[in-house]
Amino acid sequence: MTDDDTTHFGFSKVPREEKVRRVGEVFHSVAGKYDVMNDLMSLGIHRLWKRYTIEMAAVRSGQRVLDLAGGTGDLASRFSRLAGPKGEVVLCDINASMLNAGRDRLADEGLVENLRYVQGNAERLPFPDAHFDLITIAFGLRNVTDKDAALASMYRVLKPGGKLLVLEFSHPVVPGLGPFYDLYSFKALPLMGRLVANDAESYRYLAESIRMHPDQDTLRGMMESAGFEHCDYFNLTGGIVALHRGYRF
Repeated sequence: MTDDDTTHFGFSKVPREEKVRRVGEVFHSVAGKYDVMNDLMSLGIHRLWKRYTIEMAAVRSGQRVLDLAGGTGDLASRFSRLAGPKGEVVLCDINASMLNAGRDRLADEGLVENLRYVQGNAERLPFPDAHFDLITIAFGLRNVTDKDAALASMYRVLKPGGKLLVLEFSHPVVPGLGPFYDLYSFKALPLMGRLVANDAESYRYLAESIRMHPDQDTLRGMMESAGFEHCDYFNLTGGIVALHRGYRF
């Protein structure tokens, strides 16, 4: 088996098709407790990261928005209201359990008019060329097997003048933060996962996947290689999370 046939699943190296299956199992397992665990793991700060992303998105009435790896619909909920009845918001996720959780939540909020739900792979997006004004992917890119293919697919379906926002865990930039973050990630997160979701292993994978994700400058370079221009990023909470931005012109 060559390196081209393998990829990382956390700290382990596995065949590419196996990663797809194992990531799917992780999110099938955590879907029911996803929102609760997000609040616990981030001490509620994930809401501020997402609010900042929504502000940077600056969605206008009538726009067409793709929320990739949209999970339980945090971003799609707000985008639906901003895009209005003349706009369209597509919540796309590869995982059926997460997609169903998002659909149920948004339906409970009474949001049905301008929302669509698509189960799809970010590496091969099932949408026409130049279709969306905005694409967001929040805490999903690190779970994609072929990130370069996914970024190229996002570029293809984005309209000229459109914008991509990637909100993702990244690499701390504040001196001294790293060791404390490692201790929290590898000790506290699996413990929380075991106590709340009865699944320590999935949260151990999530901690490992964060460490294997490209750092801020590397991801910016990957976006540029996919064709995006004016790429930049904004470190949040000392670089624990970063919001990357790029445009198609």
